[in-house]
Order: sequence, then structure tokens, then C-alpha cells
Amino acid sequence: MAAGAKPDTAAPPQAPSAAKGVFMRRIFPFLLATNVFIGVYVFAKTYKRDQEKKNAQTTAAAALSSPASTSAKAPDPAPAPAPESVLPPLSEDEQWNLYKWILEEERKIKPRNATEKKKIDEEKALLKEIIRDKSLPRL
Repeated sequence: MAAGAKPDTAAPPQAPSAAKGVFMRRIFPFLLATNVFIGVYVFAKTYKRDQEKKNAQTTAAAALSSPASTSAKAPDPAPAPAPESVLPPLSEDEQWNLYKWILEEERKIKPRNATEKKKIDEEKALLKEIIRDKSLPRL
């Protein structure tokens, strides 16, 4: 040592292996989880594809065997349509509130072009006219 030399007080730099260890400790769980998710995704896709092939084969086999048995039977009549549910009529107050609510919603709409703005303005004018009138139109 030289007489004028000062001892090094700075901390020694970290070794490259220590920095690599910290990096691997942080990145390894992420890579492991990513690989697991990709594996599960690929497995699920192939499983679904295999199930669709099996279902197609069974329906094809059932279709081939069913025409022989259905030719002896009479054709089924068309299924009856589902009954329509009839709602009770709205009271006058509910109708007024409904028209007011529709007008508020029309005001919130942001038109994209001039034709859409014109259409919205016409609808709002009609709603305002209905609200101002004393009698309600029949729904």
C-alpha cells in the first residue's frame, strides 16, 4: 500500500451471479404460471375438439339408424307455439313517467352523424308533444 492511498470505503459491487439470482427468483414463478396456463388452454381446446368430433359421429350414426325406424311411424305434428304472456296495462302515472324517462334517455344519446341527430331530434319533439298534451295515446 502506498502512503497516500486511501482505503476503499464504497461497498463492493454485487457479483453478476447474485443479480442473476434475484432476476430468476422474480421471473421464474411468472414463467412457470404462464406455461401452466398455456398447457391448460391447449389441453382444453383439444379436449373440446375431440368431444365435438365424438358428438358429430354419434349424431351421424343416430341419423343413419333413425330413418329406417321413422319411416314406419307417422310424422310428428308441428309443435304448438308457446303462449304469449299478457302484461297488465300501465296506469296513467306510469305512462307519464315512462315518456319522461324515454325523453331523458334520448337527451343522453350522443349522435354520430347529422342524420342520426335529425332522427333523435324528431323523436324528442314527438315525446315533448306527447308530454305536453292532456290525453295519452293508446299503447
